[in-house]
Amino acid sequence: MSKTLLFLIKYMLLLYFGMMHAQTFTNPVLPGGYPDPSICKVGDDFYMANSSFEYFPGIPIHKSEDLVNWTLIGHGLERESQCNGAVNLVDVQPNGGIYAPTLRYHEGTFYIITTAIYFDAKTKKHSGNNFIITATNPAGPWSDPVVVSGAPGIDPDLFFDDDGRLWYTGQNKPKDPEFIDQKEIWMQELNLETFQLMGERYDLWRGACDGVWTEGPHIYKNDDKYYLMIAEGGTSFNHAVMIAASDNITGPYVSNARNPIFTSRQLSYENWVHSTGHGDLVKLDDGRWYMFLLGVRGDLNRKSNMGRETFLVPVSWERDTHPRKGKILWPVVAPKTGRIERENPIIFDTGKPRNDLTFYDDFNRSTLGLAWNFIRVPMPNTYSLDDNPGHLRIFTNPNIISRRKRAHFIGIKQTESDFIFSTKMTFNPSGNESSAGIAIVQKDDNYLFFAVRKKAEGMVLELSHKDKKIKIIKSQKLKNFKGQIRFKLESENDTYIFSYATKGKRYKVLTTTTADLVLFNGFTGAHIGPYATSNGQENGDFSDYDWIKYIPKPRK
Repeated sequence: MSKTLLFLIKYMLLLYFGMMHAQTFTNPVLPGGYPDPSICKVGDDFYMANSSFEYFPGIPIHKSEDLVNWTLIGHGLERESQCNGAVNLVDVQPNGGIYAPTLRYHEGTFYIITTAIYFDAKTKKHSGNNFIITATNPAGPWSDPVVVSGAPGIDPDLFFDDDGRLWYTGQNKPKDPEFIDQKEIWMQELNLETFQLMGERYDLWRGACDGVWTEGPHIYKNDDKYYLMIAEGGTSFNHAVMIAASDNITGPYVSNARNPIFTSRQLSYENWVHSTGHGDLVKLDDGRWYMFLLGVRGDLNRKSNMGRETFLVPVSWERDTHPRKGKILWPVVAPKTGRIERENPIIFDTGKPRNDLTFYDDFNRSTLGLAWNFIRVPMPNTYSLDDNPGHLRIFTNPNIISRRKRAHFIGIKQTESDFIFSTKMTFNPSGNESSAGIAIVQKDDNYLFFAVRKKAEGMVLELSHKDKKIKIIKSQKLKNFKGQIRFKLESENDTYIFSYATKGKRYKVLTTTTADLVLFNGFTGAHIGPYATSNGQENGDFSDYDWIKYIPKPRK
């Protein structure tokens, strides 16, 4: 066989397999800690909002043209003035903050309604404010929050009916609960000018099966009927999507006899994704429907360091006969398999696979990129892009990452269990106990810190783990340290490999750990990024990061 013919055969095979790959998309479509997806369609574009909890900026907004490739375009909460009053992201507790936004569009305006959860350490009570923000551009700026008075519960929804009326749908504990975790869905009209409730309140539904944690309601209209779709069963292995229908928006609603319409509770705990639920529906111009919902990949001990992520499944509609209501059209989720598939046919014939999730920042812009997150609203003088142009400067602060505190950590979301994260840092501290490097953070009391630390005896490279208390896993003296170092954290096969390279040297492995050291309960995902602290001391130290690179490595 000639070389030319061999080349042509190889080329055609590569082209064929490339086209085959381009005709599928991979779940999750929004990897990383992006739970509770809510979607709306405006023209040919789609927009999505997700929960952000205690992180700032809050309520990430993504845009897509094909439902598969999503680009982060802004945040609903991006100013401190939005987050230091009724919405508190300054000293909010872990797992508090922003829960389950609903994103909707009506006559030129985007609306987000969501819940801010806060625990008062003095009164020992939880409080939740349901609030609305608006924007004419989904990338922002968004308005200051308007709290909806007298609206109990979490996970509110907005529905604009054909007659111009606006309806609020929420969740609350019923007046006569049959058991401790039973919740109820309620509805009331909302004033479009003031965003305050008015008129009669209607109790709609306590759920389809066990009624445990009925939440996340969304109202839709299809086939001249109103549909109430909810989450039920709690956001773990028994999570599920339920639906009911009514001729009138205020009810009564009849439950679909085939509920739950989607869940993974019938699958093995070892299924590649579990805890699926909390969905939102979108209808395409050609009549097709799809559901976005959350799920947890079971990569490690049936859990995931990415927490709950956004998945996409197709939806069809089938008509069943109800004994009292006659024939009703019901949604059938993932009609061919009944579960989330990793590989799926593309939705639009663009031939475009999912975006490359590799992240690189050389800090040559005047503002910090949208992908960066803080744990709570950052303190003044946390970082600078101006003091050393082309570098991210992180100043030290006496605070360390700890419960309800603000520390000088900035992170991006971990999007795959296996990855390589690396950076080049310059650090010449004057004060003893100052340390700077990179951290992978699940929670205030669960993170790893890979850093250079100045001690009285000299510069030390150390890996520490915070789990209630800080434990030094590995420590090593740095001889002839010239101020410059490269860090590399590689995750592979449930193992973290921590490597470093001083100026002019190759990478050396400091130590390895198991990835489950920072494995949380799957509620939120991990963040990775630079972190600097003076460990209780007051000084003017800082660390400069020349570049940061993150390369995810999807598992098969």
